[in-house]
Amino acid sequence: MSAFESATIQQQRQQFPYLDRYTYFNYGGQGSMPARALEAMYQAQLKMQEISPFSYAANDWMNQATAALRSLMADELGAHTDSISIVENTTIGCNIAMWGLDWHQDDRILITDCEHQGIIGTAQELQHRFAIDIDICPMLETVNGGDPVSVIRDAIQPNTRMLVISHILWNTGQVLPLPEIIELCRAHNILVMVDAAQSVGVLPLNLTELGADFYAFTGHKWWCGPAGIGGLYVRPEVRERLRPTFIGWRSVITNAQGQPTRFQPNSERYEVATSAVPLYAGLEAALNIHRSFGSGVERYKLICAQATNLWEQLKRLEPITCVRPTTPDSGLVAFQLASGQHKQLVQRLEHQGIYVRLLLNPNCVRACTHYLTTDAEIQHLVEAIDQLTQ
Repeated sequence: MSAFESATIQQQRQQFPYLDRYTYFNYGGQGSMPARALEAMYQAQLKMQEISPFSYAANDWMNQATAALRSLMADELGAHTDSISIVENTTIGCNIAMWGLDWHQDDRILITDCEHQGIIGTAQELQHRFAIDIDICPMLETVNGGDPVSVIRDAIQPNTRMLVISHILWNTGQVLPLPEIIELCRAHNILVMVDAAQSVGVLPLNLTELGADFYAFTGHKWWCGPAGIGGLYVRPEVRERLRPTFIGWRSVITNAQGQPTRFQPNSERYEVATSAVPLYAGLEAALNIHRSFGSGVERYKLICAQATNLWEQLKRLEPITCVRPTTPDSGLVAFQLASGQHKQLVQRLEHQGIYVRLLLNPNCVRACTHYLTTDAEIQHLVEAIDQLTQ
């Protein structure tokens, strides 16, 4: 990292006061929030009480806050505002998309062997209720070479209706060639549901051009917003094929008597009822801080540079094997110890104020580098691992 980049990042980190209290590599789990986001949420809560929480004024204020966040999300993701639903997190978004199809017996859903347990559990319950079949393609084996598109092509069956896949694999950090995968699935009339928990806030994105049918994401990881706010992108061309899974007053349009007459014409139909709107102010503040630092392309470049820095230093440690043999293309760096004592390492690092994560498939330790990550933090982590594995 250049001296200019280092100075600029140090200045940006001043807005994230808690980063000075620990050495943080867990952005893939939850980001450290900026002070401005914390203050924005507090002020929003005060505003709610001042204007009376359940009033016409409060309703107008909440509508304005919702519209502002939806517009900001859409702009960051290269999507139209009508295609963005505000939901609680990635898993809720995935559930909306997975449950919203009119499944029939013997339909097939295709997932990879690198998906999160929330995806696996949802697919299993769909199988239980509708007698669909689940196919699992071996994506993990492509971490050391191989063609993800071919792996998916080989797993497609005549009655495969949906592919559920991560854009960035949460366990290895591999960025999958999503445009090519979407093109393959489109040719077979297969809907593509993307778990974007690790890609939003990392990759520069244009969802309109990407063409995924459903793209579920959260604001509390790489965007460093509060837990409880995320989103679901629904491609406008498939909206009428996706029935609302949860239904509430926000989902519907009512008549003069207050009775529902139809669903909202846009992706608001997948929103339900009362939400923690003051959290919206926190995510909006956090996202604006990132955008003021640089473009999505610029931030992604720094994320990968720091991941490469960490990956190269870990490779020099004798008891360490990096899960991926190639230069990282995301901020997730997974590595393994010769001893296999991964849980013990994670716990001992935490006792030193250094935060990484234990993963089970593959059994490894995951460290996440943000554009906020400094060279000094990486050095501190590597030196601590070296000392603890002697």
